[in-house]
Amino acid sequence: MDIALILGLLAFSVAGTVFSSFVLDQQLAIWPGVLQSAIGCAALLWRRSHPRTVVAVNALCAAVDASLGYLLTPLLQGPLMAALYSLGLFTDRKNTRIGAVLTAALLVATALVVNPSHHNLLLATLNPVAWVFLPAVLGTAVQLRRDYVAAVRARAEDAEQTREEEARRRVAQERIRIARELHDVVAHHLALANAQAGTAAHLVRVHSDQAGAMLDSLKETTASALREMKATVGLLRQDNESEPLGPAPGLDQLEELMAAFATAGLTVRIEIEGEARPLPPGADLSAYRIVQEALTNVTKHAATTTAHVRLVYSADRLTLTISNDGVSVSVAPPSGRGFGLIGMQERAHSAGGTLHAGPRPEGGFEVTCTLPLPPHHTTDSQKEAERHDHRPARRRPGPPSGHLPYPHRHHP
Repeated sequence: MDIALILGLLAFSVAGTVFSSFVLDQQLAIWPGVLQSAIGCAALLWRRSHPRTVVAVNALCAAVDASLGYLLTPLLQGPLMAALYSLGLFTDRKNTRIGAVLTAALLVATALVVNPSHHNLLLATLNPVAWVFLPAVLGTAVQLRRDYVAAVRARAEDAEQTREEEARRRVAQERIRIARELHDVVAHHLALANAQAGTAAHLVRVHSDQAGAMLDSLKETTASALREMKATVGLLRQDNESEPLGPAPGLDQLEELMAAFATAGLTVRIEIEGEARPLPPGADLSAYRIVQEALTNVTKHAATTTAHVRLVYSADRLTLTISNDGVSVSVAPPSGRGFGLIGMQERAHSAGGTLHAGPRPEGGFEVTCTLPLPPHHTTDSQKEAERHDHRPARRRPGPPSGHLPYPHRHHP
């Protein structure tokens, strides 16, 4: 392509030399013009790597032609115009402006100082200057267009890559969430089922008349595990996201949760301080699962039959404390922290809270979680009810403040 372009420009340039020599009746020698045209066209081979040098060579050739008396027509200026177009295409606008201005100044100065053929002054000055700036402007315009297209393409590729990364990140987060939910459901119910099975085996040998009740509790625990597993897996197989979902567990179901642990031999004492009020759905589920997982760990890893759950409601946060005074047999696997502790940390952080878990100085293990609470606003009807009932208004049922003695939470 470059050789074809150079040969075409050389033919046009030679035609311009012939036009100046014979058509204008100037009787000029042809070979000097052909030589200058050949030099300028040969320099175009380096127009991509050295565009400024190529412009300088062609500008000098054009100035020599003008000093010899040739009229700088567009045909004769073909190599110079190609060099200026390449300058605008392969360099920045500053270099293009400088090259075009210096070339135009050189040709005008040559026409004013040396004009052996006495051409018309306007024809000898304005004509070459016009054909100098035109290719420089066109080259710059093409370069700007290419840069714009490249920028648009780069932005489109970045946007596509960002979308793919965001999709991968959301898939990873969803996998972690599903794994955490399945872990909580399976670990909790299996721990209870294991404890109930052990108690039933003991009762069969010692008090066979009581073994039937424990087996009924074991049956209810496994049925509950199957129901929760079915609900969780059903979310994964659900095609229509608009279908109604069952209510997620929350702190208002703590009584049922404590009753389940009581059948496994764990007596849980609940203490509530402050006015209990509802949490956002995500934080409510996180609080419930943290209590569930912490008590499950007590059942599996602590040599104790009692645990203590403390809920402290303040103006802007809820503090959960789950503790026991038993000796920890195996809190985490040898390789590091278990998935239960990691899941509790993730749940607390997802709800905007914090969680700390570790051994107590006086013995046992303690999990402390802090979750933010929405601002509490008391309506006029609630204030009126408080004046008449002399008790704090509650927006959902829950156990009263203080220590809650549950008769069914004793070792069977």
